Amino acid sequence: MSILVYNTLTGKKEEFVPREDKKIKMYVCGITPYDACHLGHARCYIVFDVIRRYLEYKGYQVEYIQNFTDIDDKIIKRSKELGVNPEDLAEKYINEFLFYSEKLNLKAPKAYPRVTQMMPQILKIIEGLVKKGYAYENDGNVFFSVRKFPDYGKLSKRNLESMTEEFRRIEPDERKKDLLDFALWKKAKEGEPYWDSSWGPGRPGWHIECSTMSMKYLGETLDIHGGGQDLIFPHHENEIAQSEAYTGKLFVRYWLHNGFVTINKEKMSKSLGNFFTLEEIFGKYSPMVVRYFLISQHYRSPVDFSDDKLEQAKNAFETLVDTYEFAYFIFQQKGVKSTSGGQLIKEIKEKFEQVMDDDFNTAEAIAQIFLLREKIIQLIERKDVSSLTPAVYIFRYLSEEVLGLKFPEPLYAKEINGSVLTLLEQREQARKNNRFNEADNLRKQIEKKGYLIEDTSWGPRLKLKT
Repeated sequence: MSILVYNTLTGKKEEFVPREDKKIKMYVCGITPYDACHLGHARCYIVFDVIRRYLEYKGYQVEYIQNFTDIDDKIIKRSKELGVNPEDLAEKYINEFLFYSEKLNLKAPKAYPRVTQMMPQILKIIEGLVKKGYAYENDGNVFFSVRKFPDYGKLSKRNLESMTEEFRRIEPDERKKDLLDFALWKKAKEGEPYWDSSWGPGRPGWHIECSTMSMKYLGETLDIHGGGQDLIFPHHENEIAQSEAYTGKLFVRYWLHNGFVTINKEKMSKSLGNFFTLEEIFGKYSPMVVRYFLISQHYRSPVDFSDDKLEQAKNAFETLVDTYEFAYFIFQQKGVKSTSGGQLIKEIKEKFEQVMDDDFNTAEAIAQIFLLREKIIQLIERKDVSSLTPAVYIFRYLSEEVLGLKFPEPLYAKEINGSVLTLLEQREQARKNNRFNEADNLRKQIEKKGYLIEDTSWGPRLKLKT
């Protein structure tokens, strides 16, 4: 079955067909590292991590690029407030992002290009736009002339008249020939970082950076360009205009945008002051619980944050983990390994792929994981180990490799304290001989060592106390 994706450019679902067979060029707008990473960041990069993982699962080679905007008005403003060097501030939050990316089990991109490393390429494109008549210089600044690009507004579905009225309410920039024009190069202000150019010292505007970095690593036409819905206008609209004006070619075939994280139905953002940092959230919930929560809704839908919903996600994820732990305990008891194959796997995989092929519907994919979990529990109750092994294999593979929900290492894969195993054996003997007081005392001794006991039809199973 072919994959359908919702293309923001056309406003409908389309069959996904990359330019090159089985090879995908994918670019996602990265962070501007001026402050702590928050839940909105996590959602965007988890969404596109799952999309990348699924495309790779389907046999595609994905060239995935994600940038860092490491020089920007926000970085300069924040560094002045803190009295630090802009470069040091950016480096601090880039390192923080990479730390949390690993915690959230995000696969590393092919490259993390930075704006400060791309100045020659940026200047080349701006100079090209000026020569072609799409851009003009004024007092050391260079602006893109929006009305010179006839397709402007095709991504955001806005017309020039409504945009002009909207921009009239903003303080006009007299350096521009038109209210709609946007900066490609900004003249340096005193005390700010700058780079030399033919128009004098300055730095690039926000939008030109992503066009340059994506084309540098992936070529002039991308298969997929992703980001949050807040980037559709003006950022991605401007990327299209400057890129297609420069190359004369289609810039992106499929535009994908994830929905917002909301707090009480209102978009979570730093500007509104209603955001939660990952550091705050990880103090209460594990990164995999956060990941589960953020893919529990379709990527284009908003995800409304609350402690209750994170608790529900925690319970759901722990249910999946416990099922895998139980199965691993059984395999250890029986000395078997989980393997692939079997009719059950075929049916579950087909249904899982069917919902993921429909615009990467992770909510329905998780539902299929839970249906498989129910089948695993039934197999455990029937003691059908031959069917259990392939079922557990695909259960773990789809959860971990495709959805990125990494399970902790099973307890029975670790070295369990020998004294605990001795106490457990003694308790089992006491129970068999009806010495229930002794068995209860042994259970309490085991609990003091950090373990709980679950009595199952497969024998007593140790679980870590949480």
